[in-house]
Amino acid sequence: MVDTALEFRKVAKRYQQDGGAVLEALRDVSFALPAGRKVAITGRSGSGKSTLLNLAAGIDTPTEGEILVGGRDLARIGEAGRTLARRDGIGLVFQFFHLLPHLTARDNVLLPAWIAGDPAREAAKRADELLDRVGLGSRAGDPARKLSGGEMQRVALCRALLRRPRLLLADEPTGNLDDHNSRKVMDLLLRLADEEKSTLVYVTHSRELAALADEIWRIRDGALELP
Repeated sequence: MVDTALEFRKVAKRYQQDGGAVLEALRDVSFALPAGRKVAITGRSGSGKSTLLNLAAGIDTPTEGEILVGGRDLARIGEAGRTLARRDGIGLVFQFFHLLPHLTARDNVLLPAWIAGDPAREAAKRADELLDRVGLGSRAGDPARKLSGGEMQRVALCRALLRRPRLLLADEPTGNLDDHNSRKVMDLLLRLADEEKSTLVYVTHSRELAALADEIWRIRDGALELP
């Protein structure tokens, strides 16, 4: 039996706009993503890519359909349940790093563990191990504000992976970086997902970076086109 990390069942998402018009951001999206796969999602701006990722993370809820992560329907477990699902099983990486500039690189990585109440010694050991793996062991004690953009995104990757999520979601993770750092960060993200046995879904506008995934999915006007 195939272990499914993320499943959408006839998912639609509509937004009420000013003036009463309805925007259909996603329509009739269905897929079952096996655990361990790496998928790139492409499409024009406004096509629904970020909406799909927000729904998969439980940040938003569908207008219709079911979204299953680890076999649980995110729409049925309430806001508190979705918050716990993100905390315990979903890692998030964004285009903007969302680091606290006055905290050290290590402490930024540790934030999810502090929120979850994880044992401090084990969490610190895990954080230092991840920072070593992305080449930032020597910068662990530096404030985030002193890091370059590429370094900050590597810290963000470590933070997302700290609690060993089964599902890793990345929304334009290299969109704020130059070409050199974009490829470096994406190579790290793919390698870490492999090593951590995380399922990875990432949104990108780059054909080169999309080609690094196991599969490329395209969204066009809210409809998902599978290969």
